[in-house]
Parts: sequence; C-alpha cells; structure tokens
Amino acid sequence: MDRPRSLTEGSISRGLLQFALPILYANVLQSLNGSVNSIWVGRFLGEAALTATSNANTVMFLLIGAAFGIAMAATILVGQRIGANDIRAAKRTVGTSATFFAIVSLVMAVAGFTLCKPLLAAMKTPADSLPLAVAYMRVIFFALPCLYMYAFVMAVLRGAGDSKTPFYFMLLSVAIDIGLNPVFIFGLGPAPRLGIAGSALATFVAQAVSLTALISHLYRRRHLLVLHKEELGMLRVDWSIVGILVRKGIPMSAQMLVLSLSGVLMIALVNRFGVATAAAYGAALQIWNYIQMPAIAVGMAVSAMAAQNVGARKWDRVSAIARVGVLYSILLTGCIVVALEILDTRAFELFLPAGSAALRIAGHLNRIATGSFVFFGISLVLFGVVRATGAVMAPLAIFAVALLGVRFPLAEVLLDKFQADAIWWSFPISSALAALLAAWYYKFGGWRTAWNSVEGVGPRVSPTSGRILQSEPQGIVKSSPRDPQ
Repeated sequence: MDRPRSLTEGSISRGLLQFALPILYANVLQSLNGSVNSIWVGRFLGEAALTATSNANTVMFLLIGAAFGIAMAATILVGQRIGANDIRAAKRTVGTSATFFAIVSLVMAVAGFTLCKPLLAAMKTPADSLPLAVAYMRVIFFALPCLYMYAFVMAVLRGAGDSKTPFYFMLLSVAIDIGLNPVFIFGLGPAPRLGIAGSALATFVAQAVSLTALISHLYRRRHLLVLHKEELGMLRVDWSIVGILVRKGIPMSAQMLVLSLSGVLMIALVNRFGVATAAAYGAALQIWNYIQMPAIAVGMAVSAMAAQNVGARKWDRVSAIARVGVLYSILLTGCIVVALEILDTRAFELFLPAGSAALRIAGHLNRIATGSFVFFGISLVLFGVVRATGAVMAPLAIFAVALLGVRFPLAEVLLDKFQADAIWWSFPISSALAALLAAWYYKFGGWRTAWNSVEGVGPRVSPTSGRILQSEPQGIVKSSPRDPQ
C-alpha cells in the first residue's frame, strides 16, 4: 500500500528542497503551456483570436483563483491530519472535499456556459473578438469540472507529502495540450477544424485524460487516502469540514483577487506614459511571472510541510521550516534577480524589438523594481507557515495594505513629481513593507492557535504571556530532541 509521505521527520533543508522543486517545475510547465497556446492562437488565428483568449483567460484566472484558495485549505487540512496520524479523518476530509469540489464546479460550469456572452460584453471585449471569446469560453467552462477536480487531487497529494506525482501528471497534461492544439485548431487528420475552440478543447482533453490517469494510478498503487467501496459513505458532505474549507479558503482566494486588482491599477498608471513605457512594463511582467515562481513553490511546499508538523505538534520543526524556507526563497529569487541585472536589456529583447525605446525603459525599471521579489518571497514563505494553522486573515490584510493601501496610492501621489519612477519605486517599498509586517506577525501574532482543525492538535498557550506550554502531544508523535535541521 502506498502510504502518505511523512514530512515530520528527517532533514528539513533537504526535505523542503525535494518537496519544492517538483512544485516549481509544475508551475513552469503551466506557464510554458500557456505561452505555447498563445503562440498557436496569435500566430495562426490572428490578433482578434489572441485578444479573445486574453479576455476569456482573465475570467478563468478569477475562477481558478477561487479554486486555489479552497484547494490550499484542503492541502492544509489533509496535511494536519496526516501529521496527527489520523488517516480516517484525512479520508473523511478527502471525501467531503471531493463532493464539494464536484458540486461547485458543476454549478459554475453551467452558470458560466450560460452567462459567458453577457459577461464578456460587460468587459468591453472588442466586437470582432467577442464571438471568438464566447466560443473559447464555452468549451473551457465545459472543462471546468475537470480543471477543479484536477486541482483538488493535486492539493490532496501535496498535503499527503507527495509533490512528485502531481508534477509527473502535469507533464502528461501539458504534453497532450501542446500536441493537440494544432490538431484541433487546424483539423489535422480525422479531427474537425475548430479554430479557437480547438485550443480550448485541447485543454479539456488534456485535463480529462490526465485526471483519469492520475486517479487510476492512485488506485493501482493503493494509495492510503483513496476511498474504497466500503468507504464511499465518506463522500457524504460533512458540513463542519465544508465550513472550514470555505472560511479558510475564501480569504486565500481573496488574496489572489488583491494581487489581480493591484496589477490592474498599476497598469492603468503605466498606460499614462505612452506605448513605449507600457511595452516595457509588459515585457517586465512576462519576466516577473518566472521570477516569482521559486518563491511561490517554496511557499506552497512550506505550507504543506508545516501543516503536517502542526498536526504532529512538532513546533520546533515548524519554526525551522520557516527559517529554511525564507533562506531558500532569498537565495533562489536573489540569484534570478542578479542574473537579470547582469543581462540588463538583453533579457527584454525576447519580447521587444531591437532598437526600441522600450528597451532602455525596461532596463531602468528592472534595476529599480525587480529586486522587490526578494521581499515578496519572504512574505509568501512566512504566510505559508502561518496558513498551516489556518491563520488566513492576517496575510490577506497585510497584502491588501501593502498592495492596495500603499503601492498604488504612493505611486499616484508621487506621479507628477517623479513621473514613471514613482511607479517603479512603489514596488520595492510596498514589498518591503509587506515583508516587515509578515515578519512581525510571524513573531508576535497569535497564528499558532488559529486553527485546531485536528482533534487535540492545538498547543496549550499561556493566557498571559502567549508562550507555548506544551509543544508535544500526549500519545501521538514525539519530536526529536536534536536540531531539526
């Protein structure tokens, strides 16, 4: 029987790196897949089709962001119960979460299929792109249950300490998607010519095949968390578990909304300075998408790893995970930032034509703003640790203050005096503030007692000093007395 991997023992530095790298590779694969699909659509179907997919993907990003928050809550809840060695409770969580994800995805798929045209029209989608966007979105909404269930199964596996299996099946999904795009777009072989809808259909087939293969693999390996015939009653909804998923998942989804809204506001400021500045910023966004991937991967790995140790009440290891995670994030992100500084404008020549005035602007904003991702990574890692106990409101509030309360207003107030530099400097200033607030909350906040989701998991805390009085459970798992690193 394939048992969940325990993240509560062994070297933290080696275990965290081994756990984070497959997550990083999967994130890179997803981005490359999106880029390749955009090339097929943009190069061969034209600008109207590319605009259509951009508008449709904006809506889908919000929907996937909503699923991301609930999936992260499932990761933490499963991880806590695996850490507490309560497999039955973990299975009950998996059963309820699977049913909940299935119901929500079906409702959203039907609503989206019906309402996608008025929604795209409300977004002021250009008239020549609107019918293409509708055709694309209807297929994507048809695929939404597979997308949601795929995200859910991967979240459960990461909570159970397995990040390699999600990567392998992500590799399968991306290979199928990239391979089928030209087949369905152009109607190669027996396949009909579907145009832009073919790109969406390729995504649907890739997700459906990979999800089926992944579930079959888990049953074939007899994974400890799969539900067998006599356990199908666990698929009945346990509303207490749903309550936890919703209460903890929605703030994490809202954090994605904050990031998206901040991006929209900053683009609105950038657009005031003309095409060259907007093009430079657009090229920077393409590169920034990859710069932040190591910190995101480490943050997700830290959250799953910390959740298991919270479940086992190994609070010394939780603290060590935070230290190692921050170090990895600084090193990985810092190396990329230094490399970009050395490359200077050469890094942007992938996206901008030679001799363009935007290249000089891109090099200038790179020197000012790109280093902000080091601070951003620190915040992500520390928030990944505190979220492992269910403390989700403080990370949301801190990001809202830093990105909406400081970054945008600061840039707007200083815009007349410092011009575009006000925008570029708002990134490191707001990111450094977020990192400082995250460090303060990690040090002094009450996150260690935020979510006692596993029976008996929460530490006993002094009501006066806030100091943990007991860091080891009675009769569950004892912490190693040696240094966890």
